[in-house]
Amino acid sequence: MGEHKAHSSCCSQQPHTAHHHDEMSHEHQHTPAKHSCCHGSAPIAMTDSPIPVSNGTQAVYRINNMDCPTEEALIRKKLANIKGIVELEFNLMQRILTVHHQQAPLADIEAALMAIDMAPEAILPNESDNVADFRPVIKWKQLAIAGIMALGAEIVHFMSGPAGLVLLLAIVAILLGGLGTYKKGWIALKNFNLNMNALMSFAVTGAILIGQWPEAAMVMVLFTLAEAIEAKSMDRARNAIKNLLSLTPETATVLQSDGSWVEMDIKEVLIGSTIRVKPGERIALDGKIIAGQSTINQAPITGESLPIEKMTGDTVFAGTINESGSFEYKVTALAAQSTLARIIKAVESAQGSKAQTQRFVDRFAKVYTPIVFIIALGIGIVPPLLFGGMWFDWIYKGLVLLVIACPCALVISTPVTIVSGLAAATRYGILIKGGMYLEQGRKLSVLALDKTGTITYGKPQQTLFLALGTLDELEIKAIASSLAARSDHPVSKAIALAAKEQNIAPLNVSNFTAVLGQGTRGEINGALWFLGNHRMAEELGACSNELEKTIEGLERQGNTVVMLIGNQAVQGLFAVADTVKETSIEAIAQLKSLGIKTIMLTGDNAHTASVIAAQVGIDQVKGNLLPEDKLAVVSELTTSDVVGMVGDGINDAPALAKADIGFAMGAMGTDTAIETADVALMDDDLCKIPQFIRLSQSTFSILVQNIAFALVIKTIFFVLTFLGDTTMWMAVFADIGTSLLVVANGLRLLKK
Repeated sequence: MGEHKAHSSCCSQQPHTAHHHDEMSHEHQHTPAKHSCCHGSAPIAMTDSPIPVSNGTQAVYRINNMDCPTEEALIRKKLANIKGIVELEFNLMQRILTVHHQQAPLADIEAALMAIDMAPEAILPNESDNVADFRPVIKWKQLAIAGIMALGAEIVHFMSGPAGLVLLLAIVAILLGGLGTYKKGWIALKNFNLNMNALMSFAVTGAILIGQWPEAAMVMVLFTLAEAIEAKSMDRARNAIKNLLSLTPETATVLQSDGSWVEMDIKEVLIGSTIRVKPGERIALDGKIIAGQSTINQAPITGESLPIEKMTGDTVFAGTINESGSFEYKVTALAAQSTLARIIKAVESAQGSKAQTQRFVDRFAKVYTPIVFIIALGIGIVPPLLFGGMWFDWIYKGLVLLVIACPCALVISTPVTIVSGLAAATRYGILIKGGMYLEQGRKLSVLALDKTGTITYGKPQQTLFLALGTLDELEIKAIASSLAARSDHPVSKAIALAAKEQNIAPLNVSNFTAVLGQGTRGEINGALWFLGNHRMAEELGACSNELEKTIEGLERQGNTVVMLIGNQAVQGLFAVADTVKETSIEAIAQLKSLGIKTIMLTGDNAHTASVIAAQVGIDQVKGNLLPEDKLAVVSELTTSDVVGMVGDGINDAPALAKADIGFAMGAMGTDTAIETADVALMDDDLCKIPQFIRLSQSTFSILVQNIAFALVIKTIFFVLTFLGDTTMWMAVFADIGTSLLVVANGLRLLKK
C-alpha cells in the first residue's frame, strides 16, 4: 500500500512532527516522514555557488520557454547523461526547474539547456518565494496575416489561379506562422525526441514535398493558432494560483519607535512589529491581536463562508479581510512565511507530485508517439513500394496520421485537470499536498479519526472535583494545577484554568516529567506527585473497587477522569468534559453516505470515547491507545483498505504517516499542518473531508473523460484516414479541437 506515497521529485527530507492531544503527556515526537518531499517549501535558489542539501546540492532555474510536458520531456532527455545529476524537479506552472545534483558541473547543465533553446535564469533566494507573472508572448497580428495568406493560397488554388501566386502566399504563411514550430521541431529531432513540434514539422514538410503547398500552409497556421489558444487556456490554471498572492496588500501601517504610524512595504516589516488595521482593509501579515476587536472574513485561508469574531489574543492571517472594527496586532511571521504564502508554496510544490493517471499518460505518450510515427512512415512507403499503390495518396495518408498522432491532448489534459483541482480545493480551505492525494481520495474506504481537537473542540472544562484523601481541598487543587500547568494537553489546561479562576496560586514543581500516554509527575515541596489517567492509577496500584465504580460512572457520562496520586493513594479526582463540534455529526453522516467506514482512535478512556462516538455516529471506537497503538491499528487497516487518518497535526504523526492519506486539522497548528500533512483542513471542519472526496471523484471523472475523448477522436480519425475520408487540415482541426476541449473540461474544476 505504500508505493503511491513516493514523490516524483527529490527534495530535502524533513521529519513528520506532531503533538498528541489524546494522551495526558505532550512530549514532542519526531518520526520520519513518508513523503516530506516538497511539503510546503519552495526550492532553494542558486546563484554562482552550490547550496548544500541533504544529498548534495541543488540549482534552481526559471525557464520562460518551459510550460508544457513536451518541454519537460525534452529537458529530461537532454540532461540525462550529465554526471552527478540526482533528480530533476519541474514546476511547469511557474516554469521553474530544480536540479538536484552531487557536484555536477553547472556550466554543462546550463549549456545543455541553452542548446535546446531553454535559456536558464538562476533564481535568487528572495525570488523563489514569488509567483511569477507569465503571459504568453503571442504575435496575434503576425498570426492573423499568416492566416489570411494561408486562406488566400487555398482560395487561389481552388479557383485554379496562378501556381506562382499559390506558392508565394503559402511560403509567406509558413514563414510568418511556422518558423517557431520548425525551430522547436529541429531541436527535438537533434535530441532524438519525437514531440508534437517534430511531428508537425514532418507533416508540413511532407506536404510541401508532394506539392500540397496550400494545405501545408493552412496546417502550420492552424497548429500555431492552437498553440496560442492553448497557452492562454493554461494561463487560467496558472492564474488560479497567482491570484492567491494578490490577496495580500503590498503595504501595511506600522508603529514606529517614536510612536508614529508609517506605511511600509510588507517585505520590510519584521517579526514583532505592531500593525494597525482599519475597517475594510486586508490584513497584510500573520499576527496576534494586541488591542481592539473586529469581525474578519477568513475565506481566503479557511474557506469559511461566515466572518469570525476576533479579539485580543486571537490569530489573524495575511490576505483575510477586516470587516468592521479597528485593531492592532503584533506580527508573528515575515511576508514570505505567512500562512497564505506557505499555502501558495504548497500548492505549487504539489504540481511536482504527479497523480497516478498523469504518470500513466506520460508513460503511454512515450510509447505511443514513436509507434504511430513508424506506422505513418510505413503507410507512406510500404503500399506504393510493395503493392503498387499511388505514392501521392499513401504519403498523404501517412502525413494525415502524423498530424492526428500528436499526443498533446492526452499529455496536457492531466496536469491542467490536477492543478485546477488543487486550486479549487484551496478556495474551500482544503490544502492538498499533491496530485496523487487528490486522485487517491476517491478510493478511501476507512477513515480513522483522533477525538480531541478533531471530533471535539479540544477545549474541555472541569465539570467535577472530588477530594478523596486526607489533604485539604485547596491543597489538592494547588498541587494538581501546578502539575497541570506544566503540560499543554487540553485536559491539563482545563484543570489549570479552573484553579486560576478560583485564584489558587501555583506551587513550584521540580523534576517534572511527562509520562507518555498516562500523565505527568513532579516533586512539590520534596514529595513526589502524579497527575494522570486511569492507566497511571492502575500502574501505581492506587485503584480500589469503589474508585473504579466512581470513575466508570463519570466516564459513562462522557467525562475524562484525571487523578492526583501521592502518599500512595489517590488524593483527588477531577472530571473534565469536552464538547462535540457541530460540524462533526454532519461530516460523519456525509462520510457514511459516501460509503466510508469511520473509526475513532483515542488515548481517552473507552467509556468517554463511546459516548462521543455515539453522539456523532462513528462506526467503531478504540480507546486507551498510545501513539504506537494508533500506528498499529492504522497499519493493520492499510493491509486491506485505503485508509485516511485525521489528527490535529500535532502528535498523531506515526498514524498520519502510515495512513494512505493523512489529514491534519490546520487551525490548531497551521504551520505544522501545512508542513506535514497530505491534506490540511484550514478551519478544522471535518465536513471538508467529504468535500475533498467529492472533489477527488470529480477530478478522476474528468481525467477519464479527457483520456477517453482524446483516444476515441484519434481512433476515429485513424479509421477515416485509411478510408481516405480525411485531409490534413481536418486532422489539425481534430487535434486542436480535442486539445482545447480537454483543457476546457479540466478547467471546469475551478468552478466547483
